Amino acid sequence: MTFSLQRYLDELAPLVNVDCGTFQREGIEVIAALMADKYEQMTGWHIKRVECGEAGIGLEIRNQPTNRHIDVLLIGHMDTVFPKGTAAERPMHVEEGFAHGPGVSDMKSGLLNIVYALRALPMDDRDKLSICVCMNPDEEVGSIHSSAWLETVARQARYVLVAEAARADGGLVKARKGMARYKIAISGRAAHAGNEPEKGRSAVTELAHWLVTLDSMKDIEAGTSINAGVIEGGTGANIVAESASALIDVRFWDNNAYHAIDQAIRGRALHPYTPDVTVKLAREAYKPAMVPSIETEHLMNLVETAAFDEKVPIHWKAVGGGSDANNTAALGIPSLDGFGPVGANFHSDEEYLQLDSIEPRIRLLTRVFSLLANQKTV
Repeated sequence: MTFSLQRYLDELAPLVNVDCGTFQREGIEVIAALMADKYEQMTGWHIKRVECGEAGIGLEIRNQPTNRHIDVLLIGHMDTVFPKGTAAERPMHVEEGFAHGPGVSDMKSGLLNIVYALRALPMDDRDKLSICVCMNPDEEVGSIHSSAWLETVARQARYVLVAEAARADGGLVKARKGMARYKIAISGRAAHAGNEPEKGRSAVTELAHWLVTLDSMKDIEAGTSINAGVIEGGTGANIVAESASALIDVRFWDNNAYHAIDQAIRGRALHPYTPDVTVKLAREAYKPAMVPSIETEHLMNLVETAAFDEKVPIHWKAVGGGSDANNTAALGIPSLDGFGPVGANFHSDEEYLQLDSIEPRIRLLTRVFSLLANQKTV
């Protein structure tokens, strides 16, 4: 493969310099159009636009659209976590071997690496494989509008590769913690805190009980964490709080341990600590833990062979953040992640992409495709 870093960066910049946070439909549409155009310029790809509700458009791209079986499904997301105006404030720039910008490694470069790897794949190998590329618009909020679509496609697939960024030390991802996000909304009764406090029912007090209980459920040694990330409540110090709310993040390695926590949380909502207070509980996002199976280990061996052939050093990591690989792995489909270039500091203004990792990771992905194609003919 003849690789030009400048050409790559010229293609990457328009993908980064667009405000495309989750639910920013206009920006998502721009990214979808840019990515669709890249596949249209390659022959033999069928492009399908998929409506993902309020999140916007997803793309499903296949080289054998009538084949009921998919040999390898590649997944990437088009959305970022950044608010409107971020792209104008800090557009992509290159400095001392790194590219910076909103979503540069999470995960615009991963989307582009897939394109480059497929461009480099020999036509004979490509024709041996049924390949599907899915790009969704809402991964950063748990793929709540696209997960059903992705799971439907994944059920047809033999393998799933997700092109999130490789870790800062170059590691690929074999396991990810599961995650769940809850919103707790509590309704009490307002009263004057000095004149008639007994007539009030404090939503804030109820929430305080909840926070203590939730904290007691965590098991850090086992990898189960529970974090109250956002808390709101009350309108003044002299008013018994009528309402309060919290956003709760749960992370876990053990799916069974999580299910026990989920049942406890749901049961607690039916029996508030404070009389005459109501609790509304909503699980806004959920991804099961991604745990390697024996079949996943076989796929890991193939990736290691590809890395050896291409002289790309890799190792495997288990990480705390979730991705769409969590959901596909839960279906029993061998799933691996981290096939984008090396990057780090995601979701911050210090996010970076390591430039010298781009071309080797493209070669690695292309070699994986070729090994899968040759494996079918053995």
